[in-house]
Amino acid sequence: MTSLALLIARIGLGIVFVAHGWQKFDEMGLAGTQASFAKMGAPAPEQTAYYSTFAELVGGAALLAGVFTAVAGLLLVGDMLGALLIVHIDKGVFVAGGGYELVVALGVGALLVAVFGAGRYSVDGMLGRKVGRAGALSRS
Repeated sequence: MTSLALLIARIGLGIVFVAHGWQKFDEMGLAGTQASFAKMGAPAPEQTAYYSTFAELVGGAALLAGVFTAVAGLLLVGDMLGALLIVHIDKGVFVAGGGYELVVALGVGALLVAVFGAGRYSVDGMLGRKVGRAGALSRS
């Protein structure tokens, strides 16, 4: 059951992260994302735009496949922590008002997948990789 639950979580999280990364890359463009981040007061908006876009695109795809899940999950946690602190924290809980409910849910979900691994139904699982107790990627 654990591997099935991890698969479902990875698919749900991966779809949302890829969609948001693709929106930044394709719809807004990196320049538009950078301008938006600058307007929001993000530090180093060009680097932040690149990090956020590619962490979401590549990290989301990694969650979908279940490959390098610990690394992808931690990169996505960092992305969501930045979004929380830079954009959403002062807007309350609810996403309708620009609040932090979505970034917290996504960040916590990514953290859980990073800590518990991808499960049996994943590339990591097929290669025998899992997250050890200390959180380091190891062979099982």
